[in-house]
Amino acid sequence: MSNETVLTISGPGVNPYSARGLTQTLDHIGAAASLRRTINGKLKDTSQPQFRKYTSTISCRDQVAPPLDGVWPGDVLTIGCAAELSYLTAGGAPQRTPVAGSSRTDGAYTFYRPQLVVKVMSYTTQEDEYGRVVSWSLVVEED
Repeated sequence: MSNETVLTISGPGVNPYSARGLTQTLDHIGAAASLRRTINGKLKDTSQPQFRKYTSTISCRDQVAPPLDGVWPGDVLTIGCAAELSYLTAGGAPQRTPVAGSSRTDGAYTFYRPQLVVKVMSYTTQEDEYGRVVSWSLVVEED
């Protein structure tokens, strides 16, 4: 494992020179939002708790692609996220399993990097041969 990023990917791992300066999004899956208006115009949440899951896009431009040869849509991976979540320390608790050693407090808040069990949705890589830059993105959804 490389110390160039805090991102971890079970199985293939993250090789050196593949993830420096990466970006990661954490967003709600589409089924997490089910909002309806009453006849009086009041907004009601009718979503089911079992759909409170994340989708994530991890992308980077570096020298090589991560070792994801043979990883296909539907494959299960465990991701130690680079992106952080936070909650109020007093009376709060993490909603996902924190990556070991990633929790920190700042004032009234606790920040942590979640560990997510995900399924691969897509993986894209693009190489600029002359510029010797590889761009890649991995899209996953929480299982």
